[in-house]
Amino acid sequence: MNMSDFKPQHFNWRVHNGVAVIALKGVERKNPITFDSYAELGETFRALSQSDDIKAIVFGSNGGNFCSGGDVHDIIGPLLKRDMKGLLEFTRMTGELVKAMRACPQPLIAAIDGICVGAGAMIALFCDIRFGTPQAKTAFLFTRVGLAGCDMGACALLPRVVGHGRASELLYTGRVMTADEGERWGFFNRIVDAGRLETDAVALAQELANGPTFAHKMTKTMLHQEFAMPLDTAIEAEALAQAVCMQTQDFRRAYDAFMAKQKPQFAGN
Repeated sequence: MNMSDFKPQHFNWRVHNGVAVIALKGVERKNPITFDSYAELGETFRALSQSDDIKAIVFGSNGGNFCSGGDVHDIIGPLLKRDMKGLLEFTRMTGELVKAMRACPQPLIAAIDGICVGAGAMIALFCDIRFGTPQAKTAFLFTRVGLAGCDMGACALLPRVVGHGRASELLYTGRVMTADEGERWGFFNRIVDAGRLETDAVALAQELANGPTFAHKMTKTMLHQEFAMPLDTAIEAEALAQAVCMQTQDFRRAYDAFMAKQKPQFAGN
Protein backbone atom coordinates (compact mmCIF):
# COMPACT_ATOMS: atom_id res chain seq x y z
CA MET A 1 0.00 0.00 0.00
CA ASN A 2 1.34 3.41 -1.00
CA MET A 3 0.57 6.16 1.52
CA SER A 4 2.71 8.99 0.15
CA ASP A 5 -0.37 10.50 -1.48
CA PHE A 6 -2.64 9.91 1.52
CA LYS A 7 -4.78 12.98 2.34
CA PRO A 8 -6.34 12.81 5.82
CA GLN A 9 -9.19 15.13 6.74
CA HIS A 10 -8.61 15.62 10.44
CA PHE A 11 -4.83 16.04 10.90
CA ASN A 12 -1.84 17.28 8.93
CA TRP A 13 0.28 14.78 6.98
CA ARG A 14 3.26 15.04 4.70
CA VAL A 15 5.83 12.55 3.38
CA HIS A 16 9.40 13.02 2.16
CA ASN A 17 11.96 10.30 1.41
CA GLY A 18 9.99 7.63 3.23
CA VAL A 19 9.39 9.70 6.40
CA ALA A 20 5.84 10.71 7.28
CA VAL A 21 5.20 13.70 9.56
CA ILE A 22 1.88 13.89 11.41
CA ALA A 23 0.59 16.89 13.38
CA LEU A 24 -2.82 17.59 14.87
CA LYS A 25 -4.87 20.56 13.74
CA GLY A 26 -6.39 23.38 15.80
CA VAL A 27 -3.51 25.70 16.67
CA GLU A 28 -5.83 28.23 18.35
CA ARG A 29 -6.89 25.52 20.84
CA LYS A 30 -3.42 23.97 21.13
CA ASN A 31 -4.29 21.08 18.85
CA PRO A 32 -7.01 19.13 20.67
CA ILE A 33 -7.98 15.63 19.63
CA THR A 34 -11.57 15.06 18.52
CA PHE A 35 -13.83 12.08 17.86
CA ASP A 36 -12.96 12.36 14.17
CA SER A 37 -9.19 12.64 14.63
CA TYR A 38 -9.19 9.73 17.11
CA ALA A 39 -10.90 7.53 14.53
CA GLU A 40 -8.85 8.68 11.56
CA LEU A 41 -5.54 8.38 13.40
CA GLY A 42 -6.41 4.83 14.43
CA GLU A 43 -7.30 3.91 10.85
CA THR A 44 -4.07 5.51 9.61
CA PHE A 45 -1.79 3.62 11.98
CA ARG A 46 -3.53 0.37 11.11
CA ALA A 47 -3.05 1.12 7.40
CA LEU A 48 0.64 1.92 7.97
CA SER A 49 1.22 -1.72 8.88
CA GLN A 50 0.59 -2.48 5.19
CA SER A 51 2.54 0.48 3.79
CA ASP A 52 5.60 -0.15 1.64
CA ASP A 53 6.66 3.46 1.17
CA ILE A 54 6.59 4.81 4.75
CA LYS A 55 9.74 3.75 6.64
CA ALA A 56 9.57 5.96 9.76
CA ILE A 57 7.09 8.41 11.29
CA VAL A 58 7.35 11.67 13.23
CA PHE A 59 4.35 12.75 15.31
CA GLY A 60 5.08 16.45 15.54
CA SER A 61 3.85 19.64 17.15
CA ASN A 62 1.92 22.46 15.52
CA GLY A 63 2.12 26.15 16.37
CA GLY A 64 4.26 25.63 19.47
CA ASN A 65 2.17 22.88 21.07
CA PHE A 66 1.79 19.12 20.74
CA CYS A 67 -1.77 18.37 21.90
CA SER A 68 -4.15 19.76 24.53
CA GLY A 69 -6.01 16.47 24.94
CA GLY A 70 -9.66 15.71 24.33
CA ASP A 71 -11.61 18.67 22.97
CA VAL A 72 -13.94 20.06 25.65
CA HIS A 73 -16.76 20.81 23.23
CA ASP A 74 -16.30 17.93 20.81
CA ILE A 75 -15.63 15.15 23.34
CA ILE A 76 -16.09 15.98 27.02
CA GLY A 77 -19.47 17.68 26.72
CA PRO A 78 -21.05 14.96 24.53
CA LEU A 79 -19.72 12.20 26.81
CA LEU A 80 -21.93 13.50 29.63
CA LYS A 81 -24.95 12.55 27.52
CA ARG A 82 -23.87 8.96 26.81
CA ASP A 83 -24.98 5.81 28.60
CA MET A 84 -22.56 3.13 29.75
CA LYS A 85 -22.55 1.41 26.36
CA GLY A 86 -21.77 4.68 24.59
CA LEU A 87 -19.04 5.57 27.09
CA LEU A 88 -17.41 2.17 26.66
CA GLU A 89 -17.49 2.58 22.87
CA PHE A 90 -15.51 5.81 23.31
CA THR A 91 -12.96 4.50 25.82
CA ARG A 92 -12.34 1.44 23.67
CA MET A 93 -11.86 3.66 20.60
CA THR A 94 -9.20 5.68 22.41
CA GLY A 95 -7.44 2.46 23.36
CA GLU A 96 -7.58 1.27 19.77
CA LEU A 97 -5.51 4.30 18.73
CA VAL A 98 -2.57 3.55 21.02
CA LYS A 99 -2.83 -0.18 20.26
CA ALA A 100 -2.54 0.67 16.55
CA MET A 101 0.49 2.84 17.30
CA ARG A 102 2.20 -0.06 19.06
CA ALA A 103 1.29 -2.50 16.29
CA CYS A 104 2.43 -0.10 13.54
CA PRO A 105 5.82 -1.59 12.54
CA GLN A 106 7.58 1.67 11.60
CA PRO A 107 9.66 3.49 14.25
CA LEU A 108 7.59 6.34 15.67
CA ILE A 109 9.23 9.53 17.00
CA ALA A 110 7.32 12.20 18.95
CA ALA A 111 8.50 15.81 18.62
CA ILE A 112 6.94 17.57 21.60
CA ASP A 113 6.77 21.32 22.08
CA GLY A 114 4.62 23.21 24.55
CA ILE A 115 1.42 21.62 25.83
CA CYS A 116 1.28 17.81 25.80
CA VAL A 117 -1.54 16.74 28.10
CA GLY A 118 -4.30 14.18 28.54
CA ALA A 119 -4.75 12.08 25.42
CA GLY A 120 -1.87 14.04 23.87
CA ALA A 121 0.44 12.80 26.62
CA MET A 122 -0.73 9.26 25.91
CA ILE A 123 0.01 9.62 22.19
CA ALA A 124 3.51 10.82 23.14
CA LEU A 125 3.94 7.95 25.60
CA PHE A 126 3.08 5.35 22.98
CA CYS A 127 5.67 6.66 20.54
CA ASP A 128 8.95 4.74 20.49
CA ILE A 129 11.22 7.77 20.92
CA ARG A 130 10.45 11.25 22.29
CA PHE A 131 12.19 14.56 21.66
CA GLY A 132 11.09 17.58 23.68
CA THR A 133 11.82 21.28 23.93
CA PRO A 134 12.57 23.19 27.15
CA GLN A 135 9.00 24.53 26.88
CA ALA A 136 7.40 21.06 26.83
CA LYS A 137 4.79 20.59 29.56
CA THR A 138 3.49 17.04 29.85
CA ALA A 139 0.59 16.09 32.13
CA PHE A 140 -1.56 13.00 32.53
CA LEU A 141 -4.34 15.17 33.91
CA PHE A 142 -7.22 12.68 34.01
CA THR A 143 -7.76 13.12 37.76
CA ARG A 144 -8.15 16.87 37.18
CA VAL A 145 -11.47 16.11 35.45
CA GLY A 146 -12.59 13.51 37.99
CA LEU A 147 -11.35 10.45 36.10
CA ALA A 148 -8.86 7.73 37.02
CA GLY A 149 -5.27 7.86 35.91
CA CYS A 150 -5.73 4.47 34.22
CA ASP A 151 -6.51 5.85 30.76
CA MET A 152 -5.42 4.40 27.39
CA GLY A 153 -2.83 2.13 29.00
CA ALA A 154 -1.19 4.74 31.22
CA CYS A 155 -0.89 2.45 34.25
CA ALA A 156 0.73 -0.25 32.13
CA LEU A 157 3.27 1.76 30.15
CA LEU A 158 4.15 4.91 32.12
CA PRO A 159 5.71 3.01 35.08
CA ARG A 160 7.92 1.14 32.61
CA VAL A 161 9.13 4.41 31.13
CA VAL A 162 9.64 6.61 34.22
CA GLY A 163 9.39 4.15 37.12
CA HIS A 164 6.50 3.18 39.38
CA GLY A 165 6.85 5.94 41.97
CA ARG A 166 7.15 8.75 39.46
CA ALA A 167 4.31 7.36 37.37
CA SER A 168 2.14 7.10 40.47
CA GLU A 169 2.78 10.73 41.36
CA LEU A 170 2.01 11.96 37.85
CA LEU A 171 -1.15 9.86 37.53
CA TYR A 172 -2.53 10.64 41.03
CA THR A 173 -1.89 14.37 40.90
CA GLY A 174 -2.21 15.15 37.19
CA ARG A 175 0.60 17.69 37.64
CA VAL A 176 2.87 18.93 34.88
CA MET A 177 6.11 17.06 34.27
CA THR A 178 8.66 19.64 33.18
CA ALA A 179 11.01 19.06 30.28
CA ASP A 180 13.96 18.74 32.67
CA GLU A 181 12.14 16.13 34.75
CA GLY A 182 11.05 14.30 31.63
CA GLU A 183 14.61 14.01 30.37
CA ARG A 184 16.03 12.97 33.76
CA TRP A 185 13.27 10.39 34.22
CA GLY A 186 13.68 8.83 30.78
CA PHE A 187 10.45 10.11 29.22
CA PHE A 188 12.38 12.29 26.76
CA ASN A 189 15.31 10.87 24.84
CA ARG A 190 16.65 14.38 24.41
CA ILE A 191 15.73 18.05 24.82
CA VAL A 192 16.39 20.37 21.86
CA ASP A 193 15.64 24.00 21.06
CA ALA A 194 12.20 24.58 19.61
CA GLY A 195 13.69 25.78 16.35
CA ARG A 196 15.46 22.45 15.87
CA LEU A 197 12.76 20.13 17.22
CA GLU A 198 11.17 18.92 14.01
CA THR A 199 14.44 19.08 12.06
CA ASP A 200 16.20 16.83 14.58
CA ALA A 201 13.26 14.43 14.83
CA VAL A 202 12.99 14.14 11.05
CA ALA A 203 16.76 13.68 10.78
CA LEU A 204 16.63 10.69 13.12
CA ALA A 205 13.57 9.34 11.31
CA GLN A 206 15.44 9.69 7.99
CA GLU A 207 18.45 7.87 9.42
CA LEU A 208 16.17 5.02 10.47
CA ALA A 209 14.37 5.07 7.11
CA ASN A 210 17.73 4.69 5.36
CA GLY A 211 18.70 1.76 7.58
CA PRO A 212 17.74 -1.92 7.59
CA THR A 213 13.99 -1.27 7.78
CA PHE A 214 12.99 -4.92 7.94
CA ALA A 215 15.22 -5.28 10.98
CA HIS A 216 13.74 -2.11 12.50
CA LYS A 217 10.25 -3.54 12.06
CA MET A 218 11.34 -6.76 13.72
CA THR A 219 12.84 -4.78 16.61
CA LYS A 220 9.58 -2.90 17.17
CA THR A 221 7.56 -6.10 16.88
CA MET A 222 9.68 -7.78 19.53
CA LEU A 223 9.60 -4.77 21.84
CA HIS A 224 5.81 -5.01 21.67
CA GLN A 225 5.48 -8.80 21.89
CA GLU A 226 7.99 -9.20 24.73
CA PHE A 227 6.06 -6.70 26.87
CA ALA A 228 4.49 -9.53 28.87
CA MET A 229 6.78 -12.49 28.10
CA PRO A 230 8.77 -14.39 30.72
CA LEU A 231 12.51 -13.96 30.17
CA ASP A 232 13.16 -17.46 28.85
CA THR A 233 10.29 -17.11 26.37
CA ALA A 234 11.61 -13.72 25.27
CA ILE A 235 15.12 -15.07 24.69
CA GLU A 236 13.74 -17.87 22.50
CA ALA A 237 11.49 -15.43 20.62
CA GLU A 238 14.51 -13.22 19.92
CA ALA A 239 16.51 -16.21 18.70
CA LEU A 240 13.77 -16.95 16.16
CA ALA A 241 13.45 -13.28 15.15
CA GLN A 242 17.18 -12.85 14.66
CA ALA A 243 17.39 -16.05 12.60
CA VAL A 244 14.73 -14.58 10.30
CA CYS A 245 16.73 -11.35 9.94
CA MET A 246 19.83 -13.37 9.09
CA GLN A 247 18.04 -14.56 5.96
CA THR A 248 17.58 -11.02 4.62
CA GLN A 249 19.64 -9.46 1.88
CA ASP A 250 20.37 -6.52 4.21
CA PHE A 251 22.35 -8.87 6.45
CA ARG A 252 24.42 -9.97 3.43
CA ARG A 253 24.73 -6.34 2.26
CA ALA A 254 26.20 -5.38 5.63
CA TYR A 255 28.75 -8.21 5.43
CA ASP A 256 29.73 -7.40 1.86
CA ALA A 257 30.10 -3.70 2.71
CA PHE A 258 32.26 -4.52 5.75
CA MET A 259 34.55 -6.71 3.63
CA ALA A 260 34.81 -3.93 1.04
CA LYS A 261 35.39 -1.30 3.75
CA GLN A 262 32.25 0.57 2.57
CA LYS A 263 29.07 1.79 4.21
CA PRO A 264 26.19 -0.65 3.64
CA GLN A 265 23.32 0.47 1.45
CA PHE A 266 20.26 -1.17 2.97
CA ALA A 267 17.10 -1.87 0.98
CA GLY A 268 14.73 -3.21 3.62
CA ASN A 269 14.69 -6.81 2.44
